[in-house]
Amino acid sequence: MIIECWGRVCDQLRSDIGQDAFQNWIEPLNLLSVENGVASFSAPTSFVGTWVNRNYGDSITMMMTREGVDVDRLAFKADVLVKPVAAPTVEEVTTPDEKPKPPVTTGSPDLPGSPLDKRFTFDSFVVGKPNELAHAAARRVGEGGPVTFNPLFLYGGVGLGKTHLMHAIAWEIKERNPKAKVLYLSAEQFMYRFVQALRFKDTMSFKELFRSVDVLMVDDVQFIAGKDSTQDEFFHTFNALVDQNKQIIISADRAPGEIDGLEDRIKSRLQWGLVVDLHPTDYELRLGILQSKAEAQLRHYPEVKLADGVLEFLAHRISNNVRVLEGALTRLFAFASLVGREVTLDVVQESLADVLRASDRKVTIDEIIRKVADHYNLRLTDILSPRRARSVARPRQVAMFLAKTLTSKSLPEIGRRFGGRDHTTVIHAVKKIEELRSIDNQIAEDVELLRRMLEA
Repeated sequence: MIIECWGRVCDQLRSDIGQDAFQNWIEPLNLLSVENGVASFSAPTSFVGTWVNRNYGDSITMMMTREGVDVDRLAFKADVLVKPVAAPTVEEVTTPDEKPKPPVTTGSPDLPGSPLDKRFTFDSFVVGKPNELAHAAARRVGEGGPVTFNPLFLYGGVGLGKTHLMHAIAWEIKERNPKAKVLYLSAEQFMYRFVQALRFKDTMSFKELFRSVDVLMVDDVQFIAGKDSTQDEFFHTFNALVDQNKQIIISADRAPGEIDGLEDRIKSRLQWGLVVDLHPTDYELRLGILQSKAEAQLRHYPEVKLADGVLEFLAHRISNNVRVLEGALTRLFAFASLVGREVTLDVVQESLADVLRASDRKVTIDEIIRKVADHYNLRLTDILSPRRARSVARPRQVAMFLAKTLTSKSLPEIGRRFGGRDHTTVIHAVKKIEELRSIDNQIAEDVELLRRMLEA
C-alpha cells in the first residue's frame, strides 16, 4: 500500500514540478518506511535530502496524507549505495576496479543538458508589442557572428515565451553552425550536476565540460539563489566563458536585481549585457497566437469547424498564460473531433469550464508584490528582503495577505516567493492583517484599494 501510495505521489509531483525537477530531485529518492508519522527516505547525498525537504517537503507530506498514509514529517538518510538518477539519456558505467563516474546527460552527443523541443523555433514564435524586443535580441544572438551583448538575460512570468526563445536560439545557432557546442539546461540541472561532481570528487571534469562550450544557456536561474557553492561555481564558469568571448543566455522569472538570495557579484555580471523583459501578453498578441495555433490544429483536425468569435472569446478570457491558452485550444479541437461537433461558444464553455473558471483568478504573486511596492513607494527588493522595519514589514504582510486571499497558491509556495520565507511567516502575516483591518482604517482602505486594482 505504501509503495503504491508513493507511486501516485510521484505521478502528481512529476505533473506539478515538471520532468526535469522530478528527475533531478525526486526520482533519486527511495521510500524506506513510514512509522509513527515519519516517512523515511534514502537520498544520494544529505544535500539532496535537505533540498527536497525544504522545497517539496510540505507538498509530499500533504499528498501522502491525502493518499491515506498518515505522515507528519519526512526524514532523509544519505545512502552512498543509491544509484544517482539524472535526466533522460543517462548512462552510468562502472567496473569493479573503477571509481564510479558521475552520470552524463546528453542533450547532444557530447554535452549534458536538456533536449531541445522541435516545436520551439523562431518560425513558430508569434511576435507582438510585449515581446518584440526580446524576439529581436534573440534573433540577433541566434544569427551568430561577433558577440554583441553578453549575457542576453530574458525575464518574465510563466508562459510568456522565455523557454521558447531560448530553444529557438539554440536551433538557429545549430542550423547555421552544426559544429557549435550549444549547451541548454535548467539552473536546477546545473546545480544537480555540480553536487554530483562534488560527491564523486570529479569537479575538474565538470569545470572542463561547462567551460568548453561555445554557447551556454541556463533556464530559470533564480533557482540557484541562496545556494552558495553553486553560485560560486556559476560565477567562475560565467567569467571563464566571457573571457573566451563565448555567448551566454540566461532566463529567470525576475530581473537580476530583484532575485533575492543571489550574490551581488552575480547580479552585476548578469546585468553586463542586455536585460530584456517579456511583458504579459496583450489581447492582439494572444489573438495572433491563437490564429497561428488554430491553423496548425486544423491541419490535424480538418473535419473540425470553428465558429466566428471563438478565438476572440478565448483571447479575452484566458489572459495570464500562453501555455494555458494553447492547451485550451488543443483540448477544444480534440473534444470537437471526438464528439463530432462544431466549435461554437457553447462548446467552448462546456468543454473548457474548468479552464475558464481558473482564468478568472488571474492575479499572480508577482503582480501583487509589484502593486504593493508601487502603492507604498518601495522597491521590489525591499518587499523580498529580510528587513524588519515597520515601513517595509507592514507592506510585506499586506502583500502576503493578498497573495493568500487572491491566489490559489499554497502557504509554502507564497513564503518561497517572498524571499524564501517559511510558511509560518505567511500565516502570521495573514492573521496580523486580518486583525488590523478591523481596528486600523488606513490598513483596511489600503487592502481594499489594492484588491480592487488587482482584480480589475
